[in-house]
Amino acid sequence: MSDAEDRVRSGRSWAEFCDALKRAGEQIQRADAPGDPFTRAEGYRYLSRLARAGLEWYVEFNDPAFPVLYKPSHETIKIGADNPDNIYQKAVVDGRHDYRIRGKRGSVYYLSMVTSKGSYAENFKQIETGFLDDKNLQVAADGSFEIMLSATPKPGNWLPMDAESQSLLIRQTFMDRASETPAEITIERADLGATPQPLTAAILDRNLATAAAFIDNTARLFADWAASYRAKPNELPPADQQLCHSVGGDPNIFYYHGYFELAEDEALLIEVERIPQCRAWNLQADNYWMESLDYRYHRIHVNKHTATYRADGGVTMVLAHRDPGVDNWLDTAGHRLGTLCFRWIGAQEFVHPTTRVVKFADLKS
Repeated sequence: MSDAEDRVRSGRSWAEFCDALKRAGEQIQRADAPGDPFTRAEGYRYLSRLARAGLEWYVEFNDPAFPVLYKPSHETIKIGADNPDNIYQKAVVDGRHDYRIRGKRGSVYYLSMVTSKGSYAENFKQIETGFLDDKNLQVAADGSFEIMLSATPKPGNWLPMDAESQSLLIRQTFMDRASETPAEITIERADLGATPQPLTAAILDRNLATAAAFIDNTARLFADWAASYRAKPNELPPADQQLCHSVGGDPNIFYYHGYFELAEDEALLIEVERIPQCRAWNLQADNYWMESLDYRYHRIHVNKHTATYRADGGVTMVLAHRDPGVDNWLDTAGHRLGTLCFRWIGAQEFVHPTTRVVKFADLKS
């Protein structure tokens, strides 16, 4: 009996996975994190969501010979300031092989695909190995397209990889979900027609350990980020772009991250003097753990399409605990404190937003 078989048979593989979950809880109890019951309740729910994300990525959908496009982040799994305007789709790949994507473009406003190597489970990184967006995508008259993923160039639509590529991430970004149609996309390995092999003890042992590392590392990574923002409350400065892109950020996006903390009678004004030429932009409110607030039931973000602009072409947005009856209100959804994210997508220049705290009663004036 191999060591992996013994670990699975005896239950040690599962016990160590559970121990890692317990260890991840230390991130919620950090001295530099808020200690109120509400924030901690959201923190432990966040860990339960990371557990689901880790198990889906590394246990359910972790066969690069038979990749599956699944949603790694959505309404109830949220990681690293997930964009409320996005549908995220992910697949595990192996850069030593070729893959074929087939799809229908739909009418979604922005579509991008990136291959990467590394992961939060092993080195906190997702280093880009190839990128393709809709500006460079060749689409047939009927809206169909085909893309080859490979480490060597291919004719037509080609998404590069290298021999160490491990994952594919697709972002579908909407300006108006109600009127836009998402792209329909599938992926398959180009040189394989067999069926998957049955699960083995060695595979389960390895995948549980990797999922555990992902959960622990992801919880630590974004807890570190959130803690770093607390030093400058109610500001929204440019983020470290190299860092954002090294952990999987879209190379077309310029990011801002910040922290808000507002009393019941206060609001935060976020102003952009002018909107440069760009594909898109948005502002969102997140909780302390950098999960987007529940956009299913609250207006927690505004984008290029939904914003109301000033006469001078700029935009003023208001983060407040209740509706002040002014344009571009973002609801804190019961959160006294949390984090913020602003994005320029494909901007020709970056006009930095400014912020200031005002009394709620003074907003209309």
